[in-house]
Amino acid sequence: MTPPSPLPTLHLRGRAFVWGARTYIMGILNLTPDSFSGDGLLRQTDVIDAALAQAQHMLAAGADLLDLGGESTRPGAQAVSAEEELARVLPVLRALRTLTDAPISIDTSKARVAAEALAAGADLINDVWGLRLDPDLAGVAAAAGAPVVLMHNRSTPKAATIDPALGGRYVGVQYADLIADIKREMGICLHVARRAGIPDEHIILDPGIGFGKTVAQNLELIDRLGEVRALGYPILLGASRKSFIGYTLDLPPEQREEGTAAATAVGIVRGADIIRVHDVLTNVRVARMADAIVRRGGAG
Repeated sequence: MTPPSPLPTLHLRGRAFVWGARTYIMGILNLTPDSFSGDGLLRQTDVIDAALAQAQHMLAAGADLLDLGGESTRPGAQAVSAEEELARVLPVLRALRTLTDAPISIDTSKARVAAEALAAGADLINDVWGLRLDPDLAGVAAAAGAPVVLMHNRSTPKAATIDPALGGRYVGVQYADLIADIKREMGICLHVARRAGIPDEHIILDPGIGFGKTVAQNLELIDRLGEVRALGYPILLGASRKSFIGYTLDLPPEQREEGTAAATAVGIVRGADIIRVHDVLTNVRVARMADAIVRRGGAG
């Protein structure tokens, strides 16, 4: 399978993201105490040192960019204020900027958090609500010239169930047509972005694995990812350690590395451009092998 027609190259901190040439790996830095994956760095005694060590490990393993978040988005997670989110992310972000010139995204849905993070050295905004939660966020991105990741999200607390061993999952979520509905709802996010003045070449789409979708719907979405890629934007796939893997394999988060690797491989075959993961080295290797098989011209 060859990738769709080339998309405009994205430039971040002097690095070119040439969509379709190879798969890029985004390493996750969770500055939370309650991450579903068990890797929340706020559990560490010295958060900044722990975050820097993890970032160095990810970059050495081949991560192309880092994703920094200060609020858990797992089913059932408690919301935090902008003040608390900033207190978690800004010290680490500033320390990271003394360590690396790798692109860093700020995982937030709050305009204030995004604005202050961009001023402190973040390069793009990763919004799990696709610019629909905070009406000021699109304007912040446009004014800063910052690229955005727009994620599809149908999360509602009443549709989530929590298993102590396997984590949260969504049940009974109804779609008239899974992919058509996702594409239509992502079109709303795209409209918000364009209306604010965010150019198409600054937009990345995330189909929202695990956000308001059942286990079966998540599996189908990965298999049909190419239909979302056909919208004409680069695709970020965030399946790492998520509960649909746990419920499929009956495994807790810390034992989902192989399941994540399988999702990564299939996602690349179906057209993913960025893979957002906790276990960087494994997924870098999976991506290089998958690229060698499916990308025109090999792994590069």
